[in-house]
Amino acid sequence: MSKHPGITIEAGKRGGQPTVRGLRITVADVLGWLAAGMTEAEILEEYPELTREDIRACLAFAADRERRSITIA
Repeated sequence: MSKHPGITIEAGKRGGQPTVRGLRITVADVLGWLAAGMTEAEILEEYPELTREDIRACLAFAADRERRSITIA
């Protein structure tokens, strides 16, 4: 079982980027919307196929990737 079960990576979908549950919505899309100031409620209204858990999965996936990134001092 994946550490991030709500996040999938498929070679033929969105260029192999991590997506939410195999949808055509990427983790980067969700993070970008949040960074642009959209609230969770606004995202869920605009994209009804998403759930609160999906948004949290995107944040957890990004946090995990950030923890594993290399720091150059």
